[in-house]
Amino acid sequence: MECVVDFYVPGHAALPGGKADTIHETPYQIARREAYEEIGLPLDNTHLPPPFTIEHLCYLPANLARTELVVRPVVALLHTSPPSSTATSPQSNPVSPQPNPTITAEDSLIPRLDAKEVAAVFSAPFHNFLRSTDEPGHEKVEGEWYNGSWTEWHEEPWRMHFFYVPVTNQRVTKPKIREGGLASLAEDHSPDEEPVEEEKRYKVWGMTARILVDAATIAYGEKPEFEHNSHFGDERIIEGLERLGRLGEKKRRGSTVTKEDVKKAGEIMTKKEEGSKM
Repeated sequence: MECVVDFYVPGHAALPGGKADTIHETPYQIARREAYEEIGLPLDNTHLPPPFTIEHLCYLPANLARTELVVRPVVALLHTSPPSSTATSPQSNPVSPQPNPTITAEDSLIPRLDAKEVAAVFSAPFHNFLRSTDEPGHEKVEGEWYNGSWTEWHEEPWRMHFFYVPVTNQRVTKPKIREGGLASLAEDHSPDEEPVEEEKRYKVWGMTARILVDAATIAYGEKPEFEHNSHFGDERIIEGLERLGRLGEKKRRGSTVTKEDVKKAGEIMTKKEEGSKM
């Protein structure tokens, strides 16, 4: 599971993503385009180094940010085996590459980062987002893996997750800034540069953490060890806000979702649900 640190919000980790350029773009197309712009992941599989391919698996329920942005998580699998749709097909290539544990994305796919948007790319153990401590088998790193607390959002209790991903046991890719603010492939520090003390853990929290917990819960069919919201996403309240006229194709500058908006949206959905039972 790849995570991206947002360059403009120091210390905030996010998955590659962004807004639609047109209303005709699908969420998967948006995700691929943004991953290309931010970390250089090729727009289509034909430009991936063999034997890698990316298979779109599914969408998760949409999440709502306080800034009126609706986020649709896109789940895809980067792997070295044929896509599931063709793996058993009689027309599939009999010599299609099979999974090879000796070939890793970290070694074969070197991110090309946009220094204006991304500060670093790092990896996190996906299954660990269901655990309250570091999973065994990894290098011991000072500090805790997880803590969490309850807050109120959408007029309901909302679990805030804080994960602290160890990065001392992996190669963290960072952009090499060149003229004009663009970045080349990540490079080591030159001998003349002063060494910089690196963080041992990167914090992953907020909506990013919630999406990762939801995705891991579905992928592994397990409940997290820590307390978590019982529902996935915010689609009920999103529909209510749409019916209220608070959401549109373009976000109004400076506009945020208030408690009063959420309360009215909830009332609208309650009336709708009660009417459908009649």
